[in-house]
This record gives sequence, structure tokens and C-alpha cells, in this order.
Amino acid sequence: MSILIVGGSGYLGRCVVRQAVAAGHAVAATYTRRPGDADVRWLSVDLRVPEQIAAAFTAVRPSVVINVAVRSADWATTADGAARLAAAVGGHGCRLVHVSSDAVFSGRDVHYDENALPDPVTPYGAAKAAAESAIRALTPSAVIARTSLIIGDGDSKHETLVRDLATGRRDGELFVDDIRCPVHADDLAAALLEIAAGDGTGTVHLAGTDAVSRHELGVLLARRDGLDPALLRPGRRADSARPGALDIRLDGTRTQKQLTTRLRGAHEFLAR
Repeated sequence: MSILIVGGSGYLGRCVVRQAVAAGHAVAATYTRRPGDADVRWLSVDLRVPEQIAAAFTAVRPSVVINVAVRSADWATTADGAARLAAAVGGHGCRLVHVSSDAVFSGRDVHYDENALPDPVTPYGAAKAAAESAIRALTPSAVIARTSLIIGDGDSKHETLVRDLATGRRDGELFVDDIRCPVHADDLAAALLEIAAGDGTGTVHLAGTDAVSRHELGVLLARRDGLDPALLRPGRRADSARPGALDIRLDGTRTQKQLTTRLRGAHEFLAR
């Protein structure tokens, strides 16, 4: 495939770029601040600037676009930028795989399968839900891939937070009532590339099989890294002023049946 990875310099983007190159695909990737380290064609693209999107498509002429770009507090990138990208994909006749989030849900129903309709309660969730609606309208053949907390081998945001809390570099607590289905970045990247190579459409759920609280996840991470989990202070989101859903469990049963890539649960990929 000729793949354009939008947001390729970000955390998940770097994993997708690395695996795409290893698989022998022709890869180009975009960045906003600085390019990544991989030896691919890097393009400076801000999704808020239509001319930069158009220039990237002209330069690369991809057969597949994978959008992993994220700016959580920026509607212009997360919602409007995704819509601009979808319009460009439609104009060039290529395939789009767009990464969305479990933040599109409120947590009211707890369990959400691929047919569940968004009901966000945060600005980020609302932007992601708006992006989904725009993509469905502009590019009906696209795949919208919702995911959850992304964990790696020590360098994700949540892993850094846990390490800082467990070593005293930062003060804070991890919520026991904030539950998600974490996924390993390598599993997620592999699943996205498998989907990109197929011909499926619609919504898929790419999350791990284990529903764990942020505190439980922190304990698993601390044990993996040889840190004392007792130093991770538990708290309750419900008692805090932080907005957001409590319990969101993505049900990807239907999606997993369509994939050869296996999405492991946190207890498995964080086992020592």
C-alpha cells in the first residue's frame, strides 16, 4: 500500500509508521511541530490549513490514509480538521481509516458495542463525535476505529504519570471508579494496518479485553516496572471536580472476529 499517516509523529503514529515500514509499504507521514525519527517522507501538515492537506495529497497520492492525529483541546483540529481530511480523501478516491475514541460516550450505558451512538460529556468527546458524523457524511466508505487508553512499553502518557507518582516526582491520585479497556500501542497499530489493507467500512472497536480502573492499571504498570504500587494513592473521580465519564467499556467482540490481530487485555500485556 501507499500509506499517508496523518499525525505520524505522535505516540500512536510512530508505532503505525514503524510497523508500516517493516511490512514493506510505501509510507509518508505528517507532523505539525517536528518530524519523527523514521526514515520515511515527512510532510508538515496542520489540519486547520486546507492548503497543506491538499498539498500532501498531491505530493503523496496515497491509496490509504490513516488519521491518528490528536489535539485534545482543539476543536479546529479534532473535529473540523478531520472533516477537511475526509473531504480530501473523497476527492482523491482513496481509503480512510480514522481513529476515534471511547470519549464519544458518556458512560451511562457502561458497555458500548460498535452500533452504539455517541453521547459525549466532554469537549474532547464532542469534537471526536463531530468528526465521526462528518466522516460518515463525507466518506461513507471510511472506517472509524474507536479505541481506549493507549499503553506502550514505558513511554505513553499514562505510564509516565504512574512512574512520576510512584517515584514522588508528582503528587496526585489515580481514580478507582474511572474504568476503561486499555490497549497496547503495538496491537492497535497492527489492527489499524490490517483494517487499512482490507475493504471493510463502518465503525470498529479496537480496545483491550480487560476493563480496569486507572488505579488498577497504575498498579499493573508499577509492578511491571519494579515500582511500589502502594505509593499510588487511590481516589474517586466522582468526588473530584474533573469532568468526564466514569465507566466506559468498549465491546469489540464483532470487530475481533473480523481480525487476525489479537487485541490483548491489560493483565496480559502488562504481566511481568
